[in-house]
Amino acid sequence: MSDTKAILATAKKTIETEANAIHQLASYLNEEFSSAVECIRQSQGRVIISGIGKSAIIASKIVATLNSTGTPAIFMHAADAIHGDLGTIQNQDVVICISKSGNTPEIKVLVPLIKNGGNKLIGMTGNSESFLANQADFVLNTFVEKEACPNNLAPTSSTTAQLVMGDALAICLLELKGFDSNDFAKYHPGGALGKKLYLRVSDIASNNLIPQVDIDADVKTVIVEISEKMLGITAVLQDNKIVGVVTDGDIRRMLNKHDNISGLTAKDIMSTNPKTVATDVLAVKALELMQDKGISQLLAVEGDNYRGIVHLHNLINEGIL
Repeated sequence: MSDTKAILATAKKTIETEANAIHQLASYLNEEFSSAVECIRQSQGRVIISGIGKSAIIASKIVATLNSTGTPAIFMHAADAIHGDLGTIQNQDVVICISKSGNTPEIKVLVPLIKNGGNKLIGMTGNSESFLANQADFVLNTFVEKEACPNNLAPTSSTTAQLVMGDALAICLLELKGFDSNDFAKYHPGGALGKKLYLRVSDIASNNLIPQVDIDADVKTVIVEISEKMLGITAVLQDNKIVGVVTDGDIRRMLNKHDNISGLTAKDIMSTNPKTVATDVLAVKALELMQDKGISQLLAVEGDNYRGIVHLHNLINEGIL
């Protein structure tokens, strides 16, 4: 038990230390941050982000975030840059160098080369008096009072601050560009996230069988249709228009209510005013409707025309839920 308490106490202290560092970070934002954002937005090139050690790992993540939110970015390791990769930087590119101390040997070599190329340089550093801060056109202050590491050595709070500062840059650029969910879908076509942004009801309903019976169909026909189409439901049509649905639940209720089902038709057991969803609606919206109504199927319609069924299981299989 004592070990458990000690572990949880250390974890809590780590989180609190880093949370305090992030909270303090907001107070460092100033016009220089705004100018850095504008510099990137107005650039005709890309954002090249460089760093060394743990800062290089954070740089890679910021690159990924920028790319996914509409700002072209490339990672360039500071050590590799001074050994042949400097050609990554093109004339119109903006360069961000990340370094806690701002005084690492690689940064001291790299920064003058960037300046000689005429590129705008944004320094992200925790040392406002450093070489990087003095040479940069814009400085993003990521100073932290202490690392979460008890020895105040392992980059923890400082790398978290760098990560958050990068997110702040990315989101500011996203909003300034009017980057919306449709744009986001273009950059995230794969996986559950992408599907939430582009998969529509028509995409799902078209993969299912289309259960339907006439309003005067006998009960056996209804049961067979539900069974064969394997969706737990069938639409009931009259003159090719939806007038109701029969579900597995309706069948059970019918059997509980009637000892003799001979002579019963779809009209006698159907539920009227079924819930429908337009085929051009996003699948995630169909899920919200199901959850709101407490149901597991919706009739997919195109105008007044019945196009099939979208089932909760379809959405689960697609990773929407």
